[in-house]
Amino acid sequence: MVRETRLAPDDFIQPFFVCPGRDVRKPVAAMPGVAQLSVDQVVREARATRDAGVPAIILFGIPSHKDALGSAAWDDNGEVQRAIREIKEHVPGLVIITDVCMCEYTDHGHCGLIKGREVDNDASLELLVREALSHVRAGADMVAPSDMMDGRVGAIRSALDREGASHIPIMAYSAKFASAFYGPFREAAESAPQFGDRRSYQMDPPNGDEAMREIALDLDEGADIVMVKPALAYLDLIYRAKTEFNVPIAAYNVSGEYAMIRAAGINGWMDEERATLEVLTAIKRAGADLILTYFATRVAQSLR
Repeated sequence: MVRETRLAPDDFIQPFFVCPGRDVRKPVAAMPGVAQLSVDQVVREARATRDAGVPAIILFGIPSHKDALGSAAWDDNGEVQRAIREIKEHVPGLVIITDVCMCEYTDHGHCGLIKGREVDNDASLELLVREALSHVRAGADMVAPSDMMDGRVGAIRSALDREGASHIPIMAYSAKFASAFYGPFREAAESAPQFGDRRSYQMDPPNGDEAMREIALDLDEGADIVMVKPALAYLDLIYRAKTEFNVPIAAYNVSGEYAMIRAAGINGWMDEERATLEVLTAIKRAGADLILTYFATRVAQSLR
């Protein structure tokens, strides 16, 4: 009766990985219970998510081909774009968010255009804009740039406004750290860098003040929701962001955090259900309004 923090199904956003083919369910070894799904299977899972009371999903694409530009990202007949249209038709009422980034689509695995051996920040903005516009044309309700290129929120906001899509909100991955906890995701999204790493554009984990500056910049450029990623090792920054900005805050309970709990549960090392609820409650208690988590549908079903 006096509990201060309560989880509810509408706190969550469920991620899905969309891959080519039909009737495809390719399990992700490092993330038990998560799979790459073809469009028909994503529609099926999205329906279960909606029926559990989760209001939104976020889609990540695995294309049939990759190139240096990541051109499949803005293919209007790509996997994410087809999934958006099918979900809109068959699962009405579900909010569809799309990840806007190049790493799943480039043959080098980086989040932007490569010149020499470096990511060209400014040249990457045009590619991200093209991807975002393609998603919105397909029917996306919200776009979520996760690339961490400087200026991409402003570029996407301006492009959406010019295209008559001023109503489309942007959920910016604003404080996204260069984290060890992304390892399983890179298997799921087939997005591991082929050389170097992402530390030149993702954030250094010790830097909390810089995270607040990055959030402020994204808000100034037109972000509607800002995100801290990962969640568990950065609960203090979720709290700071909510306190300092008082805007909608998203937190991503990332693949490595999911994998740790699942592995411990499968091996009988701890009570998986209790641990999951404890972690998600901590993220909400820290100040997150929205929690992206691979546990979303399952936890929502248990909360109803």
